[in-house]
Amino acid sequence: MHWTDRREKYRAAIGGNECLHPGSVFDAISARIAEEVGFEIGMFAGSIGSFSVLGNPDLILLTLTEFAQQAYRINRAGKLPLMVDADHGYGNALNTMRTVQELETAGVAGIMIEDTVLPVQFGEKSPTLTSLDEGIGKMRAALAAREDKSLVIIGRTSAAQIAGPEEALKRARAYQKAGVDALFFAGGVTRELLEALHAEIELPLMLGGGGSIGDKAYLGSQGVRVALQGHQPFSAAVQATYDTLKALRDGVAPADLKGVASAETMKRVTREGQFKSWTEKFLT
Repeated sequence: MHWTDRREKYRAAIGGNECLHPGSVFDAISARIAEEVGFEIGMFAGSIGSFSVLGNPDLILLTLTEFAQQAYRINRAGKLPLMVDADHGYGNALNTMRTVQELETAGVAGIMIEDTVLPVQFGEKSPTLTSLDEGIGKMRAALAAREDKSLVIIGRTSAAQIAGPEEALKRARAYQKAGVDALFFAGGVTRELLEALHAEIELPLMLGGGGSIGDKAYLGSQGVRVALQGHQPFSAAVQATYDTLKALRDGVAPADLKGVASAETMKRVTREGQFKSWTEKFLT
C-alpha cells in the first residue's frame, strides 16, 4: 500500500494554526469510526497496544513486532493519518532505527520516540530519563532510519514531570537541533513552561492532555498542534463488552440488550456494501 498521502495530510494538520484532538483508536473498526465522525488524525498509544493485543498493563511487555502489526491493521482499514507512541524505540538507538523501519512499513504517519528509561529497571522507584546524549542519539537514529521523508519523527519527553521545566526546555532545544519534526511533552507542562517553549521552539508542540492549562484556542495560540484527550474509547469498549457478556450470562435475551450497534451501523463500519459490490463484480 502507498502511505505518503496520509503522511502529507498529517504534516499539513500539524503545520496549521489550530490545536487538534486526535481520535484514540485501537483496531480496524475504531479507526474507521474515528475517520467517519471527522477526526483529522488518529492516535495509537503504547498503553492501548498492550491492552488490546496482550490484555496486560503498560509495562513494556508488548514487542515491536506486535505493535507494528496492530498499527498496520489500523492503517489498512482506512485513510486516517495515524500517529503512534513507540515508547523508547524498544531499546537503544539501533533498536530505534528498527522501530522506525517497521512502523514506516506499517503505514504510520507520525512516530514518537521518548527519552524515558524503559522498561522499569531493577530497584527503580520512579521513572527516570536517559542521558541527554542518549536521547539525542535516538532522535538522530530515528531520523536516519526513515526512507519516506514525509514520515514525521516526534521527540517525546517526560522531562517536565520528572526533572522540571528547565530540563524540559534543555531537551526541547537539543531535540529541535537534532532535527526532529515535532516535540511531544508527556506531562508536567504548566502555562509558564508552555509559553517559554512557544517563545523558543519553532516546531509544532504536542501535549499529553493540556486541557487543564487551557482550551484549544489558547493551546493553539501557543504553538500546540496536538493535545491528547486520553484513551476513553478503549475503556468504553471494555465496559460495553463486559456489560453485554454479563447481561447474556445473567439471562437477558439478546433482543433486550442495551447499547448494541444496529445492523445498519455494522454494515457501514465493516463496509459490507463495498464487499457486496466486489463479490458481484468478481465472483459472478
